[in-house]
Amino acid sequence: MSIVNELAELEGVIAAGEYSYRGDRFSCAGELSEDMARMASIMCRATTMAVHMQMDMIKTLGYECGCTPSRGWVVNGEQFSVCVIANHFCFINNEQASLNRVISYMREHVPDQENMMV
Repeated sequence: MSIVNELAELEGVIAAGEYSYRGDRFSCAGELSEDMARMASIMCRATTMAVHMQMDMIKTLGYECGCTPSRGWVVNGEQFSVCVIANHFCFINNEQASLNRVISYMREHVPDQENMMV
């Protein structure tokens, strides 16, 4: 079973997916339509690129805060959260899922892809 399918099976996960750093491919499992999954992959890719840029800028300014290389990010909303590690994303229902459990699973199972962004 793929990491995407395993993530989608976790309690409280709405959908999980993977996108290419080039932006030309994605896969998704869960409760998103094909169009929503495509938009989710675009949003996750764009945000990942922005986070990498911001962390690189902080490092360039001479601050070694332990944030580089950036491996992922989380946006925690009132009802839902988006979790991204490398090029894998996961949408969770905050009341049904454990954010810590999902992130721990992703950190353990998603391969490190430092310097893979194109």
